[in-house]
Amino acid sequence: MSSAHSSSINNPASSATGSQSATSSPTFSPLYQQIKALITQSLQSGEWRPGELIPSEIELANRFKVSQGTVRKAIDELSAENLVVRRQGKGTFVATHHEARAQFRFLRLKPDVGEAQYPDNNIVEAKRLRAPADIARQLDIKTGDSVYFIKRVQSFGEAPTILEELWLPGVIFKGLSVERVLEYKGPMYALLETEFGIQMIRAVENIRAVLADTSASGLLAVELNTPLLSVNRVSFTYGDKAVEVRRSLYVTNHHHYQNELS
Repeated sequence: MSSAHSSSINNPASSATGSQSATSSPTFSPLYQQIKALITQSLQSGEWRPGELIPSEIELANRFKVSQGTVRKAIDELSAENLVVRRQGKGTFVATHHEARAQFRFLRLKPDVGEAQYPDNNIVEAKRLRAPADIARQLDIKTGDSVYFIKRVQSFGEAPTILEELWLPGVIFKGLSVERVLEYKGPMYALLETEFGIQMIRAVENIRAVLADTSASGLLAVELNTPLLSVNRVSFTYGDKAVEVRRSLYVTNHHHYQNELS
């Protein structure tokens, strides 16, 4: 895959002269980081869509006028950040939330025994609301701005295990209907990617222990005051823009929260 447009790379030697004043210290980005940023710009602009094959390392090296090794190092980092996926003998593809591996990237609740399974969804409530102050702050919007609110229970087998509230900014997901949410059976991130072109790139989670209140105990079929794991997540897309707040309650009788640190 090739492209007609060109992109410029900073030259450290030329950057050190010219507009830099005697009192300022120029900061330089390694060449592979500059290439990584340019590839990310193409991903963000939609030049290569989720699931599509991106140009080969040789093609990208020619496009950016750098070595193949520099491109490879840039793609290594993008792969480590789950923005692209390498497939042996096939090339490098834009990551998509429709892939099975991606569906478990953000779902950190694992069974104590057996393989991880994607839960069944039961939508309890879906509607448009005005953003409360705390949600607006996390989404970087104004209090009272339009948001989509989705409340659902996720079950493994017949056991309700996750109670979630999702808050999505209305201006970004304009056109998302309650009917579409109710009829869709797959992962929510896959729906948002397909219909709105929004990919979740990273997330920040805050975790604490809480006790089940009357509402949670009823929906999760547990006793009142049962210990639950509370997870507040803010998800971000390209440009580090917050596009979702998700508040979850996990039943951990047969599951645990697993995170890999590196």
